[in-house]
Amino acid sequence: MTSILMPAGWGKTHKNFKDEGHPNLIRCPFPDESVNLLMHHLINKGELVIKRKIDGEMFCHPHPLILFDTLLNVPVPLHDPMKSVELLCNGCVRPITDVPFYKCSQHHCDFVLHEWCTRLPSQIQDYHGHPEHTLVLLPKIPGKFLGVFRCKICFIYCNGFAYGCKHCKYYVDINCGFIPDVITHDAHPNHLLLRFKASPHTDCKACPWSIDSTGFHCPTCDFYLHTKCALLLPRTIKHKYDKHALNLRYYPAENHSGEYFCEICEDELNPNWWFYHCSMCASSMHTACAPVKHQCDRSAYLWFEESIFRYFNVKFGGRYKTEEHPHPVTFVQGTNYDGQCNVCDRELQYDMIFKCFTCKFASHYWCVRNAIVIHEA
Repeated sequence: MTSILMPAGWGKTHKNFKDEGHPNLIRCPFPDESVNLLMHHLINKGELVIKRKIDGEMFCHPHPLILFDTLLNVPVPLHDPMKSVELLCNGCVRPITDVPFYKCSQHHCDFVLHEWCTRLPSQIQDYHGHPEHTLVLLPKIPGKFLGVFRCKICFIYCNGFAYGCKHCKYYVDINCGFIPDVITHDAHPNHLLLRFKASPHTDCKACPWSIDSTGFHCPTCDFYLHTKCALLLPRTIKHKYDKHALNLRYYPAENHSGEYFCEICEDELNPNWWFYHCSMCASSMHTACAPVKHQCDRSAYLWFEESIFRYFNVKFGGRYKTEEHPHPVTFVQGTNYDGQCNVCDRELQYDMIFKCFTCKFASHYWCVRNAIVIHEA
């Protein structure tokens, strides 16, 4: 039944396509954080032999990678947001929640890859965003400090694998390299959503911000979504603040009395934009405050670019030596507890930073990139 609180046009729609005409249709949202777009393209279906050991140099990594395909011999805890355990793939920067996956043979090294991320094609031709040149798979983009770049499609920072054209300096993260032309989404059932290039002031139905690049839309309805809202928000998430799974809601929850407040940032929540909700506990969270990756769990909903999406594709971690500081520093995301940058004196919260856990030194990634030569510890 359609809620009387549901915005106009979000109710039941009559199906306008046949399933047999779209056998490989991507249906969103994905069930949970362990499923993503790349899995649909690359997951092993048994037709290829899985190698037990592969050369890490093919992924710009100096050590061999070893396959772990049973839970009996896994050397590290799998990703579990309920226990604040994070294990992220260095290729797609998505959680590793199950086997098989590859890990560096060196015990101290946290380089890991989904098994299916080792099967990425070496190049993409006729890419819709850059059709004039072939895009080549790049484990690290040359000239980018710690491999951090900003994707030309979603505009999210990334330090994972990329597809790129070195000649034009055009780079996209590997997830955006496989964005489909058409999807369906539970928020607008039975109608196909087509990829489109946004015009100014195109409003997303999922969040309060305009679509400034590409997105998905229903040609027959006034329904538009950011690419990241459509593809990065799973149907259910787990969060340490709630013992139950939280479900993605597209409109106010029925039988919910009173105002909505986010359990994370404690600010008011507008239920006409997408949010996560636990009906058992009557608790809610902004999508921008409900991360599936531990490094963001002290983020807060200030504005969209400062939400979890800003560094959603960045894998933090790693200790480094600097020429201007006596202790090793760690690559992390800043919180409100980190104060001001030791170089520029500006706030460190939300940004990529290098932090010393021995003393109180902390600096923006950008300040360190420009001022200090980094050597891995």
